[in-house]
Amino acid sequence: MVKVPPPHDSGGEDFEEALSKSPLGRFFKMSSALGGSAARWASSKYLGTEIDTLLHAKNLKALLGGLKGPLMKAAQLLSTIPGALPDEYVQELSELQSQAPPMGWPFVRRRMRIELGPDWQSKFKEFSKDAQAAASLGQVHQATSISGEALALKLQYPDMDTVVTSDLSQLKMFLRLYETMNKSIQTDLVFEELKERLMEELDYTREAQHIALYEKIFDGINWVHVPKTFPDLSTKRLLTMSWLEGRPLKEIENLPQERRNCLAERMFTVWYKPLYHYGIVHGDPHLGNYTFTSQDEINLLDFGCIRVFDPQFIQGVLDLYRALQRNDRDALVAAYEGWGFKNLSKDLIDVLNQWAAFLYDPLLEDKVRTIHAHHEGKKGQDIASEIHRKLHEVGGVRPPREFVMMDRAAVGMGAVFMHLNAQCNWHRLFETLIEGYDPVTIKQRQTELGVS
Repeated sequence: MVKVPPPHDSGGEDFEEALSKSPLGRFFKMSSALGGSAARWASSKYLGTEIDTLLHAKNLKALLGGLKGPLMKAAQLLSTIPGALPDEYVQELSELQSQAPPMGWPFVRRRMRIELGPDWQSKFKEFSKDAQAAASLGQVHQATSISGEALALKLQYPDMDTVVTSDLSQLKMFLRLYETMNKSIQTDLVFEELKERLMEELDYTREAQHIALYEKIFDGINWVHVPKTFPDLSTKRLLTMSWLEGRPLKEIENLPQERRNCLAERMFTVWYKPLYHYGIVHGDPHLGNYTFTSQDEINLLDFGCIRVFDPQFIQGVLDLYRALQRNDRDALVAAYEGWGFKNLSKDLIDVLNQWAAFLYDPLLEDKVRTIHAHHEGKKGQDIASEIHRKLHEVGGVRPPREFVMMDRAAVGMGAVFMHLNAQCNWHRLFETLIEGYDPVTIKQRQTELGVS
């Protein structure tokens, strides 16, 4: 943290760096990368040539990790859906980190001046020149208000509207091309869901509304902390919040098992209570979006990717859970149809059951266990690859839009619990949260919150 310097703007990045940040420079880089994929796949299929897909996937991961923007986030999401991307790409892209190279100080000053005016520096006592975190759409700076409050400022990267539009256009081409060569997943509805969620994330005014929403949801629970927002210091592209002090959730190496279990149980509630009490899900539950205190209280840091579901869809999620408990095939089919799956053949139902059993497995067993107890020797990625192969064999599937965020959230939370290596009775935690679920009541709550 430094004292706010006097107004001055002196460039600072070289031409290649500036070009890579521009929409045009980014377009050429992404066109080259995705176009290269197209050429390699086409030659592999039609000319019988061999390509090193793993090497190409590694190169693509390196490119996406260096370029800020939605393709990094899209790649992470698509990597959780069996068959949406080639297996080699899933292996690499699922490892993409949310951390991205930050903008330099000249860019930050320029962006702050655009958002808060030429006198923006006078609105803060202190402002950190270095970003505390940098992700796919923006970066976070620490500051101190004139009254002495610690602040977190989420500043969006330049020209992100143009970047998102361009990236989504190229992603659509990428998915269509892959779909012509592999029929496991029809991605049209997946793409539409992804597009809508990413466009929403660009609006920080909307994210401020999400923060207010979660503040109401967790009102009265003293171990969940939601930041306060500062409208006078916020815009559509700048979100100023109170700074929540805590340790990253990934830093749990020396924690005893009891504290890991406590954190896991609280994280379980943080994710499932909004879903089963209000029909609201956080669609990006990765470790970087949470910190914890010395008393194992949970800080919620990011509210960009929030999805509101129709209560009847949530009922379908619970119907699938109950059908798996009873091993009731007719009820399973009805639940899939309630989700929006269509043209369900016997073989396709068998494949969907395999995926559902993997996702729901921790909730079905009434005992203390780790989240991955039945898959110690087989990674989720390996199971997804097996399901991908079987989907291709049975002619593929067209996932409904709602599946996208539910799948991403379930896989993401599973990864959090695996990292914590927690031992909990997930079944009883879940049953407590869903007890008395009623779609009519959920709809009333959504109306009261203004999200229906």
